[in-house]
Amino acid sequence: MPAGAALSGGVAGPDALRPLLDAVLAGLADGAALRGGPLPAGGPAGVAAFVTAALTDGNHTARGRAGEPAASGEDVLRRLTTLLTRGSADPADPACAAHLHCPPLALAVAADLAVSALNPSQDSWDQAPASTELETALVRDLAALVGYDPATAAGVITSGGTESNLMGLMLSRDHALGRAGGHATELGGLPRDLSPRIFASEAAHFSVQRAAAVLGLGERAVTAVPVDRDLRMDPAALDVLLKEAVGRGETPVAVVATAGTTDTGGIDPLPQIADIAERYGVWLHVDAAYGGGALLSDRLAPLLAGVERADSLSLDWHKLGWQPAPAGVFLVRRAETYAPLARRAVYLNPADDEEAGYPSLLGLSLRTTRRPDAFKIAATLAALGRTGLGRLVDTCHDLAHHAAATVRAHPLLELHTTPVLTTAVFRYRPASGLPADADRVNAALRRRLLTEGRAVVGRTELPGRGPGRVRLKLTLLNPHTTPAQVDALLSAVVAAGQAEERDEAERAGEPEEVLEGVPA
Repeated sequence: MPAGAALSGGVAGPDALRPLLDAVLAGLADGAALRGGPLPAGGPAGVAAFVTAALTDGNHTARGRAGEPAASGEDVLRRLTTLLTRGSADPADPACAAHLHCPPLALAVAADLAVSALNPSQDSWDQAPASTELETALVRDLAALVGYDPATAAGVITSGGTESNLMGLMLSRDHALGRAGGHATELGGLPRDLSPRIFASEAAHFSVQRAAAVLGLGERAVTAVPVDRDLRMDPAALDVLLKEAVGRGETPVAVVATAGTTDTGGIDPLPQIADIAERYGVWLHVDAAYGGGALLSDRLAPLLAGVERADSLSLDWHKLGWQPAPAGVFLVRRAETYAPLARRAVYLNPADDEEAGYPSLLGLSLRTTRRPDAFKIAATLAALGRTGLGRLVDTCHDLAHHAAATVRAHPLLELHTTPVLTTAVFRYRPASGLPADADRVNAALRRRLLTEGRAVVGRTELPGRGPGRVRLKLTLLNPHTTPAQVDALLSAVVAAGQAEERDEAERAGEPEEVLEGVPA
């Protein structure tokens, strides 16, 4: 066999992996040292240049005269891992705080290695005996965590909130339109002239519209419900919109409530929304991909009161759960609502195997081949427990409130709203005070920080029209970050904003006395 063709499994697998793992660890250290910050400096052009140079050099040095590989697997792996690490944004760096992109726990990463080495697939029991049982047990535990009855709930591990939201809306579509049309939608397709409607807030995740398109309903089937300043759905407006839709003869398919908006971490008023959905007999799906992590915290869990009334639910442990992606979860309150997803493939889950006691997870997922991502979640929960993970959640929540206090106290920064979870939304205030100037400077200062490799800060726009809606955000998911490091990050934002203002003034040919008014 050629060099480098050893397998990761079997009795000899660990010995084959050991030197390769050493090479990866060395490459991680080398690359982090070369990067020297939260992301590589130079912007897209700079990164493309050093990646191209490294690959070109590697192709020359890694091959002999006859075109045969000349470098060992360890050498290639160390070199490419160094390249990847040097060119990555590192969520473990305190200045990398833009997205719902957590630094994973070393424990969870190590657990993920075991899964990759063994390569089970969850689509049939005979490919994944232990992990089939493990995922089933984990889903029961997570159902109990959200307040479902584990004996009657069901669920599956997914690739994330987008897949989970698609599944929830697919089941709600089949439930609502199948009932209204008098046939199984998953078999006969969409009935005509029912005018399906999905109701989600203006701040709901874009995957709701994407799911509506994929499901054949069309993005225009999604009705945007107004939100308040904290980007929480207005229940009174939802009630009016549902009433109007029913009055027009339209068919409400689902109400999508958000527990943890991407931008502010806002949590829709779940009890009121559940009351309205129940009154109209409409499926309630709760997107708790971000906010579901609050269930781990005694302090924050009350924010999700009412989530147990949802017909279906999305969670993501690769956000506020410190897992390497993917680690999504989809749950339904009543297992019988899963019926439209049931599938029989004789080579995977023949009926006689199930009758003989061999379980199958095939009918719980939209995917066939599926890695056992439950394992790393289960390992983390076994090692840290809800209490240990809850302390991490609380630490990040404290950091967000510290960031908010720092923003409030700074004359050149403006806080949008008090943090709910672990996100602080704010903006830099330019000297002119004009909304359009604020939008332009805040967008530009973020790119300046990226190009310099100094910080990864989030950018968003508030709902509405016209200028003045651009905001920056810190999504604080690193429990090892200190308050002083948060302050340093905000100072870098201010310095970048001041530099942008000075550069704009110089490009405009402003007189020297005007430039003196821009802080240095």
